[in-house]
Amino acid sequence: MHRRAVTRFGSADTGKADKAAGCYPLAEEAKPSAAGAGPVLRAGLTAGAVAGVLSGLPSTFHALITGRDPLAAARAAGNLLLPADAPPGALLAAGGLAHVVVSLGWGTVLAVAVRRTSLRSWAAPAVGVAAGAAIAAVDLGLLAHGPAGRRWPLIRALPVGPQVADHLAFGAVAGAVLRRRG
Repeated sequence: MHRRAVTRFGSADTGKADKAAGCYPLAEEAKPSAAGAGPVLRAGLTAGAVAGVLSGLPSTFHALITGRDPLAAARAAGNLLLPADAPPGALLAAGGLAHVVVSLGWGTVLAVAVRRTSLRSWAAPAVGVAAGAAIAAVDLGLLAHGPAGRRWPLIRALPVGPQVADHLAFGAVAGAVLRRRG
């Protein structure tokens, strides 16, 4: 026995259905095309890599001027993966790995954010600096110096100002790379 689908929309309900359908974007408008994902991912990884290499300059410069250990921040990043009492060499290696992963991740997030804004490409560095400030607020404010920060005493021990400068530098450099990549 076959049943036919019964529609309940009469002529009076058709207007409601059309109005409801107009509230939602078409499938091709709702998602970026798959072809556009590759270039955005490559741009984000490139921006994250370049910014990751250069963004540590403010805190390194500060450490050298103040007589602090210039590798303390790198070992502190290792505290994300290892306990604070791990050997310094292991912390340094883990810090390098953590920094690469975090930098590539944030670079990709920034590339997607810049692509989705209506701002022109010349605004990418400004968007990057704003993103760097937001990343600093999350990384340093909420995580490192919030309740979860007890797990990362090496990060908490770093001077905050130079770390914020590193995050702003990351955003600015990533934004500039994204601007060049169009």
